[in-house]
Parts: sequence; structure tokens; C-alpha cells
Amino acid sequence: MNAVKSIIFLILVSGFASIYAPIFLLTEGERILPGWLPYSAIPFWLVGASIVLRCFWTFTFYGQGTPAPIDPPKKLVAIGLYRYVRNPIYIGVLLILIGHVAWFGRINLVIYLVAVFLAFHLFVLLYEEPTLKKKFGKPYEAYFKKVPRWLPRFPQEKSRDG
Repeated sequence: MNAVKSIIFLILVSGFASIYAPIFLLTEGERILPGWLPYSAIPFWLVGASIVLRCFWTFTFYGQGTPAPIDPPKKLVAIGLYRYVRNPIYIGVLLILIGHVAWFGRINLVIYLVAVFLAFHLFVLLYEEPTLKKKFGKPYEAYFKKVPRWLPRFPQEKSRDG
């Protein structure tokens, strides 16, 4: 059942932010990116979509819930991409939007991208982090201190010399 709820949330919420709303913004606005640059959108789309789908999988099958605030995971999700950054789904959506900006080159998509990032940031600060601290307590606090919010931190490999 979690899988069905996750798919519905993916289609409605992530789909709205990364696909449906930008479609409405394509009819107007000045085109700002000429030439070959639109082809740089493809890696952004592929990486962003891969991140979103992988995180939904992790929430559903490891966390035993969904990314939706109304049906959150029962276990703290700190594996997979969540080992490197606390908000990879949002990063995936933002990468998709960067791809839209590159491909369609519309100024209103740039404005939308910035607005979505600000909305994500405020939601994380005002709702997600306090809620997760309350729900998971010390394990989340340790995770919070170790893993960055937006810019991934990858573990350093230790050299054999020291």
C-alpha cells in the first residue's frame, strides 16, 4: 500500500512542481538561452529524475512510508542518497527544473526555480526539521549534525598511508 501512496504523491506533488507547473510557464516569457545550451538539459533531467525515483523507492521500502508529510516513513531514512544530503528529493526536483531552464530558456522558469527553492527551504526549516526532531529524537539530531541540508558531502576515503 505504501508503494501506491508513494506513486500517487510522486505523480501529484513532484509531478506538479517539476512538470505540470513549468508547462504553464512555457507560453510566456522571454527566451534567454540560445544555441547549443538546451542540450545541457538532458543530464539535468536524467540525474534529477533518477534521484527523485531512487529516494521514493528508499522512503517506500526502507522507511516504510512515503515522502508525503501526511504519511511519513516509520523509520528514519538515513541510507542511500540520504547519507550525503538531507534533502535529495528536493535537489532532484531542482535539477529537473534547471534542465527546463536550459531546454526552454525562459526567464519565468528561472523565477519559478528560485521560488520553488525558497519554498522548499522554508518548508524544511519551518516544518520538516522540527517534525523529524520531534519524531526521531536523538538519532535525527545526530544525523542532522552529520549530514548537510543542501550541498552533498561525500565521505573522504582514507589513504593507506595514514
